Amino acid sequence: MNGNGSPRKKQRTESLEGKVTVILGAQWGDEGKGKVVDLLATTADVVCRCQGGNNAGHTIVVNGVEYDFHLLPSGIIQPNAKSVIGNGVVIHLPQLFDEIEKNVKKGMKNWEERLIISDRAHLVFDLHQAVDGLQEQEKIQKGQGIGTTKKGIGPTYSSKATRNGIRVGDLLGDFDIFREKFKALMTIHQRMFPSLEVDVEEELSRYQKYATKIRPLVYDTVSFLDKAIREGKTVLVEGANAAMLDIDFGTYPYVTSSNCTVGGVCTGLGISPLRVGSIIGVVKAYTTRVGDGPFPTELRNEIGDLMQQRGGEIGVTTKRKRRCGWLDVFLLQYSTKINGYTAFCVTKLDILDTLKEVKIAVAYKLNGKKINYMPSTASDLAKVECEYITMPGWEASTEEVRDFSDLPKNAQNYINRIEELVDVPIKWIGVGKGRESIIKIN
Repeated sequence: MNGNGSPRKKQRTESLEGKVTVILGAQWGDEGKGKVVDLLATTADVVCRCQGGNNAGHTIVVNGVEYDFHLLPSGIIQPNAKSVIGNGVVIHLPQLFDEIEKNVKKGMKNWEERLIISDRAHLVFDLHQAVDGLQEQEKIQKGQGIGTTKKGIGPTYSSKATRNGIRVGDLLGDFDIFREKFKALMTIHQRMFPSLEVDVEEELSRYQKYATKIRPLVYDTVSFLDKAIREGKTVLVEGANAAMLDIDFGTYPYVTSSNCTVGGVCTGLGISPLRVGSIIGVVKAYTTRVGDGPFPTELRNEIGDLMQQRGGEIGVTTKRKRRCGWLDVFLLQYSTKINGYTAFCVTKLDILDTLKEVKIAVAYKLNGKKINYMPSTASDLAKVECEYITMPGWEASTEEVRDFSDLPKNAQNYINRIEELVDVPIKWIGVGKGRESIIKIN
């Protein structure tokens, strides 16, 4: 009761009916998040993307058909789930509609009834992509290339941060205002790069057509998600990229331009931290990364080559070979501090099936001394030496295994040791490409 005798109102948190499940990459990306999203999306009402752009790539195999997603949430393949592209995502509309067309041909159905795009999401233009390439070329000439995907992601987030970016809502508003904003954006970039050429009128004509195509898909996604959560709907958030590519916490400057750790979920969708429930980290059974930058456990030998070949380690977006190395638990411990994972999914265990022994990096040394922190500079991380534990391999196929107890004993030991070292329960293990190739652990 309050002071005047009337019942006290319920605490605000009691009205937060639903809890959001978040799926994040725990390493340098390419961990197989799409498969985990696809698995959990079978019971989800809403699946969301919160950050990044078409520099991300998620592959899902359903009934032998391989779907590649870059901007679309992987949950779009589920016929009953709504798919949300949040305000934190940067959208290249030509890529979006090209991606939709390609996946429709493979069997994706009724997407137009289920895809929802935030009116606050920023637009990636071709000029951003051109600038991305020009900036990278300048860095390469100075010996400072970072291996950007040249998809225009960094320049678009830069436009957003300097407050001259253009959002989806601008495209759907007064087109004369959109026209002036676009011309102003073009002028800014031409000052930086006088060689940049864009047919402004042709681009404006093209985007007038995109405005018509995209209009039925655009919502105030903050209100949409708030309502869904309050109604107890199952909401799943699919992170793009991964913890070690986060603009703040990753191996800067060899990172992406968004927050791909758990904080990006709240800022990229407009949901309260109180509404986040499970945070699932997706971990490859070894470690990979695309592009440049320090990589402490990298194997530049026949074992690294074997991982690359057996794992089909070629970037979905970049088509570049991924660098491969042993599992880095020190890195996972750092990633866990930031994200607070409630569970792990370990993917691609089967890729290690042929090895006589497997190693896990458990500590870092810098200048000959053990450290208990992740170096903040790329130069220091490049000097790190790893301490490893070595475990016997299992030298047997795990691809057909569907129960943890049926895994070879040494494979069980490997999983148990990871769980023990990181102190996060492992609830799923991937042993193949398809959605059926998952071991669930109760």
